[in-house]
Amino acid sequence: MDTLSTNDWWNRADNPIIDLKVERDQVVAFGIYTVSGGVLKMSAQLYPLYPEETREVRLEFQQEGEWQEIQSATVNDLGWSALFRVENWDDTANVPYRIRHGEKAMYEGLIRRNPVNKNEISIAALSCNSNQDRGMRENYVRNINHQDPDLIFFAGDQSYDHTEHTAAWLKFGLQFRETFRNRPAISIPDDHDIGQGNLWGENGKKSVVKGSNDGGYTYHPEYVQMVERCQTAHLPDPYDPTPIEQGIGVYYTNLSWGGVDFAILEDRKFKSGPNGKIPQQGPRPDHIRNPEYDPASIDLPGLTLLGERQLTFLEDWGQQNPEQLKVVLSQTGFCGGAHIHGKKDNRLHADLDSNGWPQTGRNKALRLIKAAKAVHIAGDQHLATVIQQGVDEFGDGPWSFVVPAIVNDYYSRWWWPEDEKAGPNPNTNTSLPWTGDYLDGFGNKISMMAYVNPESQSAGGGYGLTRLNKKEGTATFECWARDADVTQANAQQFEGWPITVAME
Repeated sequence: MDTLSTNDWWNRADNPIIDLKVERDQVVAFGIYTVSGGVLKMSAQLYPLYPEETREVRLEFQQEGEWQEIQSATVNDLGWSALFRVENWDDTANVPYRIRHGEKAMYEGLIRRNPVNKNEISIAALSCNSNQDRGMRENYVRNINHQDPDLIFFAGDQSYDHTEHTAAWLKFGLQFRETFRNRPAISIPDDHDIGQGNLWGENGKKSVVKGSNDGGYTYHPEYVQMVERCQTAHLPDPYDPTPIEQGIGVYYTNLSWGGVDFAILEDRKFKSGPNGKIPQQGPRPDHIRNPEYDPASIDLPGLTLLGERQLTFLEDWGQQNPEQLKVVLSQTGFCGGAHIHGKKDNRLHADLDSNGWPQTGRNKALRLIKAAKAVHIAGDQHLATVIQQGVDEFGDGPWSFVVPAIVNDYYSRWWWPEDEKAGPNPNTNTSLPWTGDYLDGFGNKISMMAYVNPESQSAGGGYGLTRLNKKEGTATFECWARDADVTQANAQQFEGWPITVAME
């Protein structure tokens, strides 16, 4: 595991992910930070170090025109990251920072003032990077910095390299660091980041089945801990830090920024694996191909989605800061939003990797999100959608925006109803043919408002931008193609966007 970045890494042959043998004045690759509740947390990410090099990194702030060292931290040789934590942070001013290693290595950026006085707070959201496209992400960097969101959210699969997280995470940093050098960023790992095709975490148990559909984690817990440390250590402190099985940690928490309260979920860490727990309805335990099956037959007692710990967190979070708009951030959506997976002839009736299952757990989560008057932003699906969830009736649940994949020309998904008909109450503001009220493959009620199939611009690849209007109490979802140039006056979003919804 992580062989490119451990042991005598300098003796490894060149690899297709990234050149790890950088000049020593470049060993600080990037920093990533959040500010919330008067606490600044910043992770420093380094390239692998030689045995004789110091493991100390230093954090400096520019104060009254002079650089002052504030803290030092120790680099962990597993993952090559270090964490700074500064209490009693004054978030009313912009503060330049730099991370230093040795005499010459340095990374500089800006810790932004809290935009609490702005009426509109915006958050960019991205998901699903690719190991099939190692190029830089210049279009994303240009567009996001031009739109200048207050916060950026990476919803998972920043790495698709399974056994080489450190190298892939460094590559991700090179691709996107100019988007988070000068603004706070949330990143959460998903299944590919921790080396699995799919993840049903089941409270941290050890998975012993190929494909991990028995639930749990395939790889060594120290590898999982390393991934989570690199990607999430800079998040606000977890709501309840009690580790799960195998000593794996948790990071679910909330972040208050700009007068908006963001809940950050781990929607797969406690989720039950399907293998051996429900009747199998296809060649794989997690793929249902029998359209005649009874959805109730797989929604069984004892199955878990978010788990009681996170449900308690969501309930508490929904009741706190009632004056603030609320947003839930997670890895994937809470329904089955795709009919076709990978290629046109691979139609699935239901995919248990989605959070449409188990239905009882899904409905518990949605009721709490709705009670908080929150909207939901997620990634993972390689299919951008805006859906109003339904629990008891169509339209009685929260709005959900699943953003596109960063790169979407290697494993695409389609929203393609088999009868090729619009549902009741279609969206009349778009030319998209298949909008309206539907039941997903689990019998969940969903109202499809917009979707981006891979025949679209950039093969459906792109990113999302959500604008939260505090005065009006609305969220506007924007969806931009990878090859769009938002600096041009004639730039167009994907068909169906933007969509503005009331947060109520």
